[in-house]
Amino acid sequence: MLITPAFAQSGGLAEGGLGLMPIILVMIIFYFLLIRPQQKRAKQHRQMLSALRRGDKVVTNGGITGTIVKVVDDLDTVEVEIAKDVKVNVVRAMIAEVSSKTEAKS
Repeated sequence: MLITPAFAQSGGLAEGGLGLMPIILVMIIFYFLLIRPQQKRAKQHRQMLSALRRGDKVVTNGGITGTIVKVVDDLDTVEVEIAKDVKVNVVRAMIAEVSSKTEAKS
């Protein structure tokens, strides 16, 4: 017997708070490398969607490009003209990016 019975029963140093340190460090790394950047991108996307206005050229998540014809703040959809006299209603959340913004009228 190389280990004394008292030391074997106490569990050694791993029983203390040091056993949770690697898990906590991994969680902190995940927060700064994965979660925080995703939250920033989601916030920028929400701001972009709230700033949509008539005349903006947009690209949808499906890859369709067009120009916004009608924006109603109360609705979740915008009317986008994808070709001459072809208008479709697109859910705001499905707009991936605004390729060119119109100038604000003074």
